[in-house]
Amino acid sequence: MAIQESGEMYLETIYVLKKKTGSVRSIDISEHMGYSKPSVSRAVGILKDGGYIVIDPKGYIELTDAGSELAKKIFERHTILSKVLVSLGVSEKTASDDACRIEHVISDETFSAIKKYAGSL
Repeated sequence: MAIQESGEMYLETIYVLKKKTGSVRSIDISEHMGYSKPSVSRAVGILKDGGYIVIDPKGYIELTDAGSELAKKIFERHTILSKVLVSLGVSEKTASDDACRIEHVISDETFSAIKKYAGSL
């Protein structure tokens, strides 16, 4: 199942929050992203139906293998793109904002070349 950009953003957020705090609930996503609880609830339902996350009886969210793989891919893209943009003289805030938009549309081939370039910085 193909996932939309917004779904990728949610997966990345779940991944980041899990690394940061060890556990993730819908309210944590809502607070982190600044989205309403109903919006997050709808997105979480879509991700669950798509097989990207599971939710335990207490409401804690875990990434499935497929969700974790995609979240790590998006997070890596964000991190490396931000690094490259900052190295070019872009402010950290603008670099992060732009990387967030680019990470969802860049081809694997182009990202691979940028990743290789970033390794030489």
